[in-house]
Amino acid sequence: MRDMIRLPLIIAAALVLASCDTARQKLVLVRPDGPVDQEIVDNMVRLLGNESAIDLVLTDAPMTGGEAILEVAEGRADIALISNDQPFRDDIAAVMPLYATVLHVVYPDHRDPGSFIDLMRNALVFAGQPGSASRRVFERLTATIDLGDEGFRFETGLEAKIDLAVVFAPIAPDRLAEYPDVKLWSIGTPKEIGRGGPVDSIVLLNPHFRPFVIPVGTYGDAASEPVVTVAVDKLIIARADLDRSVVYDLVNEVLRMRPALATIHPGLFQNISGDFDVSRSRFVVHAGAQDYLQRAEPTFVERYSGVAEVLVTLMVATFSAAFAGIRIFNRRRKNRIDRFYKAALDIRNAAMASTDMAERSNAIEQLRQLQDDAFAKLVDEKLAADESFRIFITLTNDIVMQLDAG
Repeated sequence: MRDMIRLPLIIAAALVLASCDTARQKLVLVRPDGPVDQEIVDNMVRLLGNESAIDLVLTDAPMTGGEAILEVAEGRADIALISNDQPFRDDIAAVMPLYATVLHVVYPDHRDPGSFIDLMRNALVFAGQPGSASRRVFERLTATIDLGDEGFRFETGLEAKIDLAVVFAPIAPDRLAEYPDVKLWSIGTPKEIGRGGPVDSIVLLNPHFRPFVIPVGTYGDAASEPVVTVAVDKLIIARADLDRSVVYDLVNEVLRMRPALATIHPGLFQNISGDFDVSRSRFVVHAGAQDYLQRAEPTFVERYSGVAEVLVTLMVATFSAAFAGIRIFNRRRKNRIDRFYKAALDIRNAAMASTDMAERSNAIEQLRQLQDDAFAKLVDEKLAADESFRIFITLTNDIVMQLDAG
């Protein structure tokens, strides 16, 4: 009799637990203080949509990197977007890098310094406020340089006559548009990278830095030649004790959004892949991110450790496997839309490089056919009618408008 009562209870528990697996996980994300970073997290919240496994909620007040880490460490937030130059904490873990923040050293083009030391002698330098990322990176860059009595001085206001401006921010081609008479300083040449040049010395002493080349023309005449500088990754970080399965799902959702984010912010997200590099992180890698890199899907027991005593039975294991199989099937069907994103972007990139109207018309026809194929798969239930599909249709319509206008 007892066994007859236990079996329905076990089945009911399995059904409840499996249904919980599809519930959205709420994560509080610290609103960053930088305008570019704020725009990016706003887009992430919008793109996730109601079909996502993750529900991102932003804090009301924007915070600097140091404030954001404290907010996460003390449990008032779950994750944050910070620069990888923050000091190590054992209660904070790295989830994944999103994009590069790049050191821009800007000076008036009427100056013709022979070296970086000449550029800094008696210079009045604007590098943001004390404690800002720009100030911290520049101080590390110049830590080993002794100028004696001819040292540079920091200025915190732009109203003074500045000899040197230091900006540590993502690549944004329009940032220097209103300053036509400036140049970007280059730390060596691209050929010197990896051959013991000046930038290699900087990276050696600051392992979280990496060499970065700003291509010719990115900033107009300010970058008339390739500019060698350093970059630091912008990281998603989380509490070290945040559930590993939640972090796994977060990584998966961010990668799902990558095509849309790359379209909204050209030049920032093209290099993100499923095998992202966390080797330069100043924090330990979160176990959930490590699971994703090793493609170790969190087990049912890991997701529901609080009810492990129920999961010891064969019946619960059978039901959980069945529901997990359904969930994997649905996710694979949803993720097929990524191939359509890539095809649309490939067509756009090939057509925008040409001025031939026939080629543009052919590209438009290819996009229409791509939309027809997507709708056909939607009807056959090989694609899910979710936010990802709506983003694809919007993306292809926008590309068609661009080609028609071109």
